[in-house]
Amino acid sequence: MKIKIGWLLVSVWVLTSCGTARTGRTAKSAKDEGASSPIGKTYVTAEQQRKYDYFFLEAMRMKEKKEYDAAFGLLQHCLDINPGASSALYEVSQYYMFLRQVPQGQAALEQAVAYAPDNYWYSQGLVNLYQQQNELDKAVVLLEKMVTRFPTKQEPLFSLLDIYSRQEKYNDVISTLNRLEKRLGKNEQLSMEKFRIYLQMKDDKKAFQEIESLVQEYPMDMRYQVILGDVYLQNGKKEEAYETYQKVLAAEPDNPMALFSMASYYEQTGQKELHQQQLDTLLLNKKVTPDTKINVMRQIIVENEQSSAKDSTQVIALFDRMMKQEQDDPQVPMLYAQYLLSKNMEQEAVPVLEQVVDLDPANKAARLMLVSAAVKKEDYKQIIKVCEPGIEATPDALGLYYYLAIAYHQAEQTDSVLTVCNRALKHVTPDTRKEVVSDFYSIMGDIYHTKNQMAEAYAAYDSALVYNPSNIGALNNYAYYLSVERRDLDKAEEMSYKTVKAEPNNSTYLDTYAWILFEKGNYAEARIYIDNAMKSDGEKSDVIVEHCGDIYFMTGDVEGALKYWKQALEMGSESKTLKRKIEKKKYIAE
Repeated sequence: MKIKIGWLLVSVWVLTSCGTARTGRTAKSAKDEGASSPIGKTYVTAEQQRKYDYFFLEAMRMKEKKEYDAAFGLLQHCLDINPGASSALYEVSQYYMFLRQVPQGQAALEQAVAYAPDNYWYSQGLVNLYQQQNELDKAVVLLEKMVTRFPTKQEPLFSLLDIYSRQEKYNDVISTLNRLEKRLGKNEQLSMEKFRIYLQMKDDKKAFQEIESLVQEYPMDMRYQVILGDVYLQNGKKEEAYETYQKVLAAEPDNPMALFSMASYYEQTGQKELHQQQLDTLLLNKKVTPDTKINVMRQIIVENEQSSAKDSTQVIALFDRMMKQEQDDPQVPMLYAQYLLSKNMEQEAVPVLEQVVDLDPANKAARLMLVSAAVKKEDYKQIIKVCEPGIEATPDALGLYYYLAIAYHQAEQTDSVLTVCNRALKHVTPDTRKEVVSDFYSIMGDIYHTKNQMAEAYAAYDSALVYNPSNIGALNNYAYYLSVERRDLDKAEEMSYKTVKAEPNNSTYLDTYAWILFEKGNYAEARIYIDNAMKSDGEKSDVIVEHCGDIYFMTGDVEGALKYWKQALEMGSESKTLKRKIEKKKYIAE
């Protein structure tokens, strides 16, 4: 039968080539002795072996060239030479599988396994197929053979474990776990799984014996004894749990696992005061590592959140008792701050975060949280206080430079802004987001304009737009300052239009565009945009209002112009020509 497979996807062959080497003895003796040599369970002459090798390798070459029809035909010819060649059978099975001709594919794969029982990957492929077809009994039979045939492989046992569990054959599960334990040694995971299975089998005696045997296997490892106590406690054996925990604490009074488990014991037995005392004994114990305390607190937080009666005050009170101790590690205060922030208690979190950065000056996350709180309060002095030591401790933290530059700008410390921006740019790497670099250049452009260094300002804006051509702030300011100088107005119009298109309701951007049109003499069009600026939401500056008056005058609306000029004056405008405009009732250029 000729099968057309030229349309096969390349991915079909990703599944193949586990069996490109032929099985059985080589044909050397056959050649020398004129006898036949075995491939699988069939026998071929030395000449047939050479032909098989040639056509099989040619089939693999066709496969690499993606000439699948030719490859399949060559594989079929290989099987004509030797019907028991496992390598060709395996390759052919993959074709059938991809063509969704599962019965033919399965038959070929079963033959490959039969002729090459020592090839692990053939057997594993067949097991996977049986499981996909839900032929679990067949999979089990083959897996049991693989356990014996491949004693160094653990995967067959784990596959058996999965199938027996799905079939709820608990005795077989236990047997398989015992076999794994024999290979891997007794360990917590296997013992806990056997414990769980025994409980499902309603055999509590064997269940607890399993954990007890784990303790006996490792008598010096107190962790297993605590696990035994936890198992007792979780299954209602409170007295046995108590005795087990006490035994551990007698040997190791500061054992954190036992201390925490005792706290759980007191909680489950309704002894609230002892529960609290036990937690304090654990969390206020200087011998307990910060890592352990953090893990305990996280568990307490999770349990509190999952409780039907959530009470964050209990968690906060516990943190507060811990914070009264001298802290030499930032982990506990950091977790506390994060918890407070999750409860929208930002004000309470600030002093805790300050303690974090005192303990760990390089903690960028804590500093940025402090900066965020200061930004919300518009407390630029606090931003400076947080960011100045931050950039010394973490010179690559560009976010801190950015906020520090903004804070200096608000404080009118222009030289400091330029210094910070230049320092930040020295830490730019190829991985730095281009938008971030653009923002620093944009800030520098604004500062140079403030200092009336226009050449430097325009150079900085140019750099900002190289890194981010869509930097709206840079586009707007660059365009406006050009219009004020009445230079490069076409360039200014092009840049300003981008901002209006990006934010069509932004009064500042609309005003800039209207003013550029005004300077170009397009008064009617300028009036459309200035009207939109006046209608947009948000507070209008006296500059926008005065521009509105100017544009109205140039479109012949003197009454409207006077209205807006007077309004700008009432708003506190410092325009040098505004009063003269009102007095003379005409536009006067600055």
